[in-house]
Amino acid sequence: MTQPRTFTDRERAILRIVQKNLPDSLTPYADIAKTVGVSEDEVLSLLRAMADDRSIRRFGASLKHQKAGFTHNAMVAWIVDRADADEAGRAAAGHPLISHCYYRPSRAEDWPYEMYTMIHGRTPEEHREVIKNIQETTILKEYAVLESLRELKKTSMTYF
Repeated sequence: MTQPRTFTDRERAILRIVQKNLPDSLTPYADIAKTVGVSEDEVLSLLRAMADDRSIRRFGASLKHQKAGFTHNAMVAWIVDRADADEAGRAAAGHPLISHCYYRPSRAEDWPYEMYTMIHGRTPEEHREVIKNIQETTILKEYAVLESLRELKKTSMTYF
């Protein structure tokens, strides 16, 4: 078993900043380095090393979909055979208006849906077009739409 990674105080200071919003500038890593009192190379080296050793899986920008005009959101639950889940998931996840796609086995007799896709659109009609496209281009056919009424909480984990 791999030992948990330990971080220096300087690394923790860097991670406290990058786990939130990056500085809004042309040189965010240099700004982080200046705040912490390290070089920009040290900031970048830490992030590369953590990506390489899989301490972090991804590091990138995230879009606030509501502020970008994508105000109609829906989780679409699909019926899929477990054996087809990977293929169907890859196909659905390739759609540009689908942000999340995952498989979760159902244990409920009255809920046969096991594949979930999150659609971000501008209108309910746009949702219907995405659903129709998924039905026409994948093996996914039967579905239930769970529309978002309001967002209750959306925050990232804070580790340091």
